[in-house]
Amino acid sequence: MTKIRDFPIPVDGGYLAVAEYGDPDGPPVLAIHGITASSRSWPALARLIPEVRLIAPDLRGRGRSNDVAGDFALARQRDDMRAILDVLGLGEVVVAGHSMGGFVALLLAAAEPDRVKEVVLIDGGLPLAPPPGVDLDQLLALSPEALLGPAFERLTKVFPFREDYEVFWKAHPAFAGVWNDDIAAYADYDLEPVDKGFRPSAIPEAVAVNQKELFGSDAYSRAMRDVHQPTTVLRAPLGLQAEPPGLYPPGVLNAFTADIPQLEVIEVPDVNHYTIVMTRPGVDRVADAIRDAVAH
Repeated sequence: MTKIRDFPIPVDGGYLAVAEYGDPDGPPVLAIHGITASSRSWPALARLIPEVRLIAPDLRGRGRSNDVAGDFALARQRDDMRAILDVLGLGEVVVAGHSMGGFVALLLAAAEPDRVKEVVLIDGGLPLAPPPGVDLDQLLALSPEALLGPAFERLTKVFPFREDYEVFWKAHPAFAGVWNDDIAAYADYDLEPVDKGFRPSAIPEAVAVNQKELFGSDAYSRAMRDVHQPTTVLRAPLGLQAEPPGLYPPGVLNAFTADIPQLEVIEVPDVNHYTIVMTRPGVDRVADAIRDAVAH
């Protein structure tokens, strides 16, 4: 298994749990996970780039950071990332973000142009379109339960035994035929003890707050226009349930060059929203993009 160094970082409202992979003296890469994920999203990537110092927090409201007080907005998550840079004394970093983590990465790049060297977005970071026929105002008014649907059910479900959660994920379409020790460790880390069993660590209300922000806003559009660093986005053609066309339909990402002219779009074939970061060959393409960003 991949060696992981865990430590806390003080932020407004408590302490953020942070994991570190790779060479502690290597070039720093801040890796920001997705909306219900954790710092354990990255071991497959870390093994491919051992020369890098991969710094991976649990975002507030998730993992071992789910007891941090305060709001969960993307802007607050960005400020937490800035706190990590401050505490660790990092002057310049590459920032990689998966899914919702890409939104946090872009906000950080816009706010810290001298400290963020390059941005690597992994199937995220660019505003999503509402589902066909759905009014955005109505979508934003939904309760967490209605907005998140099956995800809300998973996040509030008590699993009697740890093995039950593994069984749940093994049956998930995204992991069909690719289950491995990294994914098993990811699932196990996600659980926290509760009465009569275990529950996923992500707070549903935190997930709902951030889910609504993924459709963009005027403030987020302004932030995108303030990103002048080299920026790469890797697109998965399959979504959270391993269904086409994925979070971003083919060709959609190219439209965002209006806001980020330097945006480079990379298509990653035969992966879904999870396997692009958690299994090969998807993670190979992510590793290549991060190596290129570090080398520039």
